[in-house]
Amino acid sequence: MNDQQLLRYSRHILLDQIGIEGQQKINAAHALIIGAGGLGSPVAMYLASAGAGKITLVDHDEVDLTNLQRQILHTTARVGQPKAESARQTLQAINPDIEIVTLQEKVSGQRLQELVQNASIVLDCCDNFSTRHAVNQACVEFGVPLVSGAAISFDGQISVFDSRDTSSPCYACLFPPDQQFEEVQCATMGVFAPLVGIIGSMQAAEALKVMMGIGKPLLGRLLLLDAQTMEWTQIRVARNLACAVCGQRH
Repeated sequence: MNDQQLLRYSRHILLDQIGIEGQQKINAAHALIIGAGGLGSPVAMYLASAGAGKITLVDHDEVDLTNLQRQILHTTARVGQPKAESARQTLQAINPDIEIVTLQEKVSGQRLQELVQNASIVLDCCDNFSTRHAVNQACVEFGVPLVSGAAISFDGQISVFDSRDTSSPCYACLFPPDQQFEEVQCATMGVFAPLVGIIGSMQAAEALKVMMGIGKPLLGRLLLLDAQTMEWTQIRVARNLACAVCGQRH
């Protein structure tokens, strides 16, 4: 790190648990973020400010006026722009030293696998079960840790899945793909603006911990937040050895 970088990241380096070695691990990491909306905004902004060396951010949508109540990557002047381009402008303004790749596309199949395979950590900030399951499957296949968050109305949740740890469940252990879950969208249900900030900031924190190998990540634990009462519930999640996605791994 040069003098400017030492100064930029000095408040991390001062922490005994991080130091220069931990900061260098952040600088060497490649984070893949799926979604540049309510969750993806704080995730991307905190990872960029913390110095994640490469951020790949994927979103196919355009900035809409209804997004601005919570999606802090974007501004009024950018309504109508691709979210990926709006995000790139914001992140480069925060930290010009890192590599930022923004992709305006829906990713699935081989393309998704390629992106996951080249990342050191994946952050699921999308808003639908099919994408979550596809991301989870790719992460299990290539042994890439996954930080998953969700938020709707006043309810949020977050967990970490890491198939490199043989005891870790995957997303499909928790939400089996063959079971029916009611899928609700912000467009119909609404979402409390600061809720996505809370969950997204926690996703960034968990990702940074995994990058550095410090602390205790949320492996095997699902945290649920009721933002109306600010009460947290923790649910222990065991790996399902009969899981259709991760059950065959050793």
